[in-house]
Amino acid sequence: MWFDRLLKLEPAERPAVIWAFAYFFCLLSAYYILRPVRDAMGIVGGIENLQWLFSATFVVMLMAVPLYGWATRHYPRHRLLPLVYGFFILNLLTFYWLFTQQLSPEWTARSFFVWISVFNLFVVSVFWSFMSDLFKQAQAKRLFGLIATGGSAGAIAGPTLTALLATSLGTASLILISASLLFIAILCIHRLVIWSDNNTQHSTQHANDDALGGHVLAGFKLLLRSPYLMGIASYILLYTCLATFLYFEQAHIIKNAFETSEQRTQVFALIDLTVNALTILIQLFITSRLVDRFGLSLTLALIPVLMALGFIMLGISPVLLVLVIFQVVRRAGNYAIAKPAREMLFTVLSREEKYKAKNVIDTVVYRGGDAISGWLFAGLMAMGTGLTGIAFIGAVFALLWAANGWWLGKQNRQA
Repeated sequence: MWFDRLLKLEPAERPAVIWAFAYFFCLLSAYYILRPVRDAMGIVGGIENLQWLFSATFVVMLMAVPLYGWATRHYPRHRLLPLVYGFFILNLLTFYWLFTQQLSPEWTARSFFVWISVFNLFVVSVFWSFMSDLFKQAQAKRLFGLIATGGSAGAIAGPTLTALLATSLGTASLILISASLLFIAILCIHRLVIWSDNNTQHSTQHANDDALGGHVLAGFKLLLRSPYLMGIASYILLYTCLATFLYFEQAHIIKNAFETSEQRTQVFALIDLTVNALTILIQLFITSRLVDRFGLSLTLALIPVLMALGFIMLGISPVLLVLVIFQVVRRAGNYAIAKPAREMLFTVLSREEKYKAKNVIDTVVYRGGDAISGWLFAGLMAMGTGLTGIAFIGAVFALLWAANGWWLGKQNRQA
């Protein structure tokens, strides 16, 4: 079919790509319905407390990873993934009750901010672990950009619903919609497991359904003894530090530009909508061709270079318009190009590394970077550096990130 040729899709892969697309659509819809609420809750809890919220998120991650390691040790894949998402559904129902009862609104807002920050990384990390387990490396280069489009479509649907319904239905109803989407994601997992079992010639040879076994902290050990995995961890660390710097600058600029939480929630939702509309176009028609034409090294280094330029512009003019343009370009580039390329790095690894070491990188390293950079931002502000000076420091970090991405692409070719 011409459609398959346009998207570089083989007929036998079509069912798996459709279910993976739907799976990621549901995950990102569920998250992006709640993301603007989280950002507004962060401001309600006090901008001066953001570094504490990032540190609390890191601590919660440290407690959650051993629990996930225990689950991977005892449960096969077809049970592990629904267990993870079922757990988060129960969490959402708990927050629904807290919001409807109006119990300690400030602390509920802070708890929700921390929980969403944990939820996002865990559900997406598990998704990409599953994808790298299902597809071979050559397939990943063709299909991961297309599959990521499902997430981008969900990331358009989520903030659209929030922008339309935030003031009329309220936060509690949005939480119930998000929980329903996670349940549909569980159904998609079931269909993908069936496809994998019936199409072993098209899925990776490691895609069996056994429990992984091993120690609950094996992910940390696998990470520390592999230079390649440490390189990926460094890539994530530099990315999250820069994203946190920009997030803090965003919080200060948005607070000064708008007066109410409802206005801020709608602005955050509109930014999300713009980002994901651009992302989906890039993922459909550019991502796979960019990797094929220029390779992983350049693809991984491209967005860091653009971020360096963005921080320079923000340093010169730290105003709302520059911030919004920078955020749109940065996030669209990350979702459409840097993240799919980064996930391709994991396809050459063992199943244990894909599920355990990857989870440590995607959660503990990611939120550790948030915590470190949050306190670094607060310290720089306390010393009088200001938003302009911090932006120029971010530009230097972005160039280091670009060099790290280039090295990783070279290492992947040798793996």
